[in-house]
Amino acid sequence: MMNFKHLHYFWVAARAGGIVKAGAQLHTTPQTLSGQIKLLEERLGSALFRKSGRQLELTDDGRVALRYADEIFALGSEMETALRQHGRARGTAQVPDFRVGIEDAVDKTVAYRLLEPALQLAQPVRLVCSEGQFPDLMAQLALHRLDLVIADEPLTSRLSVKAFNHKLGSSPLSFMAAPALAATLQGPFPQCLNGAPLLVPGGSSSVRPQLDAWLTQQGLTPRVVGEFADGALMQAFGRQGRGVFLTPTAVAAETVARFGVQLIGRSDQLVDDFYAISVERRITHPGVAAITQAARTELFNAAG
Repeated sequence: MMNFKHLHYFWVAARAGGIVKAGAQLHTTPQTLSGQIKLLEERLGSALFRKSGRQLELTDDGRVALRYADEIFALGSEMETALRQHGRARGTAQVPDFRVGIEDAVDKTVAYRLLEPALQLAQPVRLVCSEGQFPDLMAQLALHRLDLVIADEPLTSRLSVKAFNHKLGSSPLSFMAAPALAATLQGPFPQCLNGAPLLVPGGSSSVRPQLDAWLTQQGLTPRVVGEFADGALMQAFGRQGRGVFLTPTAVAAETVARFGVQLIGRSDQLVDDFYAISVERRITHPGVAAITQAARTELFNAAG
């Protein structure tokens, strides 16, 4: 019978894009990993990888094997979830982990508001959160090390990951500044941004192209003093008066109250979208269901 450990090694290597990256994820040496995949190839009677320059790429048989491996390990994850839920029904299971990845660019106040409903379930879960860049989080989701990823962009075909987008909602964006900086701004919004210090999201953020186009359209030339992949770090600099910064209007009032900053203005032309990305086409995980329902009916419904 086929050794499923060998299949798992092949699956991780195919999804990670190489033996070295897969070895780091599996905490094993590339030599060991290559040997285990070779045994699988001998068992199947087919080569699964071939060299392309200094890289490895899947053969036709390898692509077929990967499709089956996706299904096999997705079913394994579903079985694990089902058994946990069955154990809870018997009253014998421990509190399960709910593993969520949050893209760096996502506003952390929004992230909290999104995740809070998962902590109010009738059957409690232990929330395990991690942050990272979108491709890294998608890789973790593909390996079933995460149950959910919250991002400000949908998963597209550019990443070879079998997962599904569940749009949570959208929010216009508001411009904030520390009181001392706000007092120095001249004129009404948005003209007051002309020449003002501005903190902007990194180039990989879905908001950045919108912002650049909007500034051009408005004829504004602020001084970009900082560019941040991490939204929380951008907000921290903004609270210290280093520049005007953006925040979703859905949590603008809360941002003002918590951090003592001032609302400069808002633009309905700038919109931040939020997605829950999971391996489930139809949402069955109670934590994911609570998040999506609360987001759509409360947080983003109120934001318009």
